[in-house]
Amino acid sequence: MADILEKDIKFLDGVGPKRAELLNRELSLYTFEDLLYYFPFKHVDRTKFHTIREITPDMPYIQLSGEITAVEMAGGGNKKRLIAYITDGTGVMEMLWFRGLRWIGERVKPGKKFVVYGKPTSFGGKTNLVHPELEEPDKQEPVIRSTMQSFYSTTEKLKNSFVTTRVIHKLINTLFQNVYGKLPETLPGYLVKEFNLMPLNDALLNIHFPQSQEKLKRATFRLKFEELFYVQLNILKQKANRNAIVEGLIFSEVGDLMNDFYREHLPFELTGAQKRVLREIRQDMGSGRQMNRLLQGDVGSGKTLVAIMSMLIALDNGFQACLMAPTEILAGQHYSTLKKFLGEMPVKIDLLTGSTRNIHRKKIHEKLLSGELQILIGTHALIEDTVKYRELGLVVIDEQHRFGVAQRAKMWLKNVKPPHVLVMTATPIPRTLAMTVYGDLEVSVIDELPPGRKPVKTAHYFDTKRERMFGFLREQIKKGQQVYIVYPLIKESEKMDYKDLEDGYESIVRAFPPPEYVVTIVHGQMKTEEKEEGMRQFVTGRAHIMVATTVIEVGVDVPNASVMVIESAERFGLSQLHQLRGRVGRGADQSFCILMSSYKLSKEAIQRLKTLVSTNDGFEIAEADLKLRGPGDIEGTMQSGFPFDLKISHIGKDAKILEYARSIVMRILDDDPLLEKQENNILVRRLRHLKRKEPDWSKIS
Repeated sequence: MADILEKDIKFLDGVGPKRAELLNRELSLYTFEDLLYYFPFKHVDRTKFHTIREITPDMPYIQLSGEITAVEMAGGGNKKRLIAYITDGTGVMEMLWFRGLRWIGERVKPGKKFVVYGKPTSFGGKTNLVHPELEEPDKQEPVIRSTMQSFYSTTEKLKNSFVTTRVIHKLINTLFQNVYGKLPETLPGYLVKEFNLMPLNDALLNIHFPQSQEKLKRATFRLKFEELFYVQLNILKQKANRNAIVEGLIFSEVGDLMNDFYREHLPFELTGAQKRVLREIRQDMGSGRQMNRLLQGDVGSGKTLVAIMSMLIALDNGFQACLMAPTEILAGQHYSTLKKFLGEMPVKIDLLTGSTRNIHRKKIHEKLLSGELQILIGTHALIEDTVKYRELGLVVIDEQHRFGVAQRAKMWLKNVKPPHVLVMTATPIPRTLAMTVYGDLEVSVIDELPPGRKPVKTAHYFDTKRERMFGFLREQIKKGQQVYIVYPLIKESEKMDYKDLEDGYESIVRAFPPPEYVVTIVHGQMKTEEKEEGMRQFVTGRAHIMVATTVIEVGVDVPNASVMVIESAERFGLSQLHQLRGRVGRGADQSFCILMSSYKLSKEAIQRLKTLVSTNDGFEIAEADLKLRGPGDIEGTMQSGFPFDLKISHIGKDAKILEYARSIVMRILDDDPLLEKQENNILVRRLRHLKRKEPDWSKIS
């Protein structure tokens, strides 16, 4: 049966080469198995029939049975439409089509009877159905009985080629006629029995052709559980394998550099959270296992200071350290921070980016190899083959979601024994996402801000309050404060009615004219030297206002900047809004974030803005973001924990199932770490099958 599931979808009755090409391109459906696991996004009760007399435009999808009384063509050119009139004895209703007119015209003839399904609308002052589904009662194909209609996501190109949700449903029906009852189970029998899970054949039947509401509920749970179970098994098995195979460097010393820094150079008392995280890191690095730890903490929580102290431990043990950042701006910021903290200490630090001149680059390579250079800060340039260390002991990766697994894997090859790895993120990660995307890492959280920091006050204003907002900015500037104004676009877009940076810059200069005010502009399309000059004016305090795009989301630290204005705030995601707000609130003064928007707001946009106004808690914001958008946008690069796309489960909404699945995986691996028992052979085979198209990152953090 496994062989039939691997068959090319073009060999399924009703598909063929042309339709197969469309399904490949539009929905990534290549095999019978892909189609079998292409799950519906909703189910609608098809047992109920409505009468035409009771149908109104505000009703959801309805089903009726009737006879065509007349057909006509109306309009012309692009507005041409076909109208068919249907009656069921209680009234007459119009059905309209705006495309596929010839094909529909051949089907709908006066006197023919149809079962009709669609969403009532109002057109021309009448209740009607636009592009409804039609089925002739006497020509119904043999289908599996179902109490509900399944609906499948499709695309405009598929619809234009008449591959509708109904067609996909029929194709799955054809496939089921061949495979139902013959599909091999994908979970061990002891799990299915112990947790009373619906068997796989029945679960797949009831997700596509629900036999009842109760059976649909059980099928959904079984399939979600299995999907999340294998995600967790993949992650935790990798972690177990790595701990068993990979020998870690042992940092047993906390020596002169670390102690001197702690006693003489620490800029402020560590928070309780920072001390706790440092203890966890020291324990990891002295355990004999390779450290793979994720350090989470809001902007300004002191992650960099923890990273510096971790690097000093590596140096005290005779090893080198490096810190990799996603952009030159952020790498430069880290370099400046380390120089400021360690400037008086006997520690050699340098910066390597794509802009580093060849002469200086050559010196860096020589000093790294000799061991004279102890800490190297940089961008992707750090993973180039030409960059070789005498003995690399610790790799710190900042904003790691911007790096792919393959890029990070190269850092493993920089030492005979793989270095310890500390990955940091200022984007708070919800617990469920951390368990999934970073499930093979140990997690540390800095959940305290340094003393003296005041929470940022956030307010939402509509565009009509712009003059009031300008007045507030003038007051703050008069007090000696500086202001960020962030725009989502560089130039005006015809498609999107959002504030653009160039137009915004001109209006800001008019509202804050020179020489009384200095306004600088920074965006990603500027030349590096122009961008740096704009940044320098603001950082040194010469410019009162910086007008920018999200290029300043990370990497700009100006304690004197106390106001962040975000134009067209509805255009940004919650996570990004929170990151931008984190640019202020870095000094002792009260800081403010002002969200400007139009009155045209979607429900989701209103929810995002309300959430940001109501809380400064990054984890609360991350949970809300996950529920609103799902994990894809939050975690830009798929990690090694995802051997396959999630087809039915949702990391945010299915948190309880995820935790349940994880606990069962942990129990299985505690009993059988290498899955060598015969009863677990099925787990090894299924995991191998799910990962067959992916590169093997099993030993990569």
